[in-house]
Amino acid sequence: MNAVKLSTVALERDTIVRTAIRLLDEVGLEKLTLRRLATELGVQAPALYWHFKNKQELLDEMAEAISAQEPLRPLAEGESWEEWLAEWCRGQRRAFKSHRDTARLTAGTHPGTATLQTVETILESLLRAGFTRTDAMWGLSTLASFLGGFVLEEQSDQERGTSDPALFEEALESLAPYPNVRAVMAETKGPQTDASFEHGIALILSGMRARQEARPDGR
Repeated sequence: MNAVKLSTVALERDTIVRTAIRLLDEVGLEKLTLRRLATELGVQAPALYWHFKNKQELLDEMAEAISAQEPLRPLAEGESWEEWLAEWCRGQRRAFKSHRDTARLTAGTHPGTATLQTVETILESLLRAGFTRTDAMWGLSTLASFLGGFVLEEQSDQERGTSDPALFEEALESLAPYPNVRAVMAETKGPQTDASFEHGIALILSGMRARQEARPDGR
């Protein structure tokens, strides 16, 4: 691992975040320490506190940077809000899966200005589509929880090596006493697939649509 020697130049906040994300990919969240990050940057650990008051603030900004890889686009005139939200969820899944331990990282972080603006844009668009603020927020929260949990399972399987097809076949054999579980696992190829992700998103969006259409004003 080659340290980036920045001890004689100004250390920029963006450089710290980019380097921290690279280290996250290399060593994982558990081993990502400020001491290790400082060594990689070629500075002493206290230098990082000029930019971040603590490690949590750094993790928050890392999560923001990863999410920003797949930004929310505006809802087009006449476009289905369901497909718009589904597209955003797919993009966030791609962003999360492009780095190691991102589901665990984002689960423990506080939303920054970019995330809050994304939430505001989604709520505003759903309000125009006829949702109440509460239904819009709860629907969005359910989507976000599903997204985070789904990617967490995907990344956990990858870390454990259980995504290997050979191991999947072994797991199927161990399910022989549970014929219905075994049959559905064989049919779907496991719970963490593109098809199961799309199905889960569709279920949530259908529920949101049902809530919207059940409003007393008919909207």
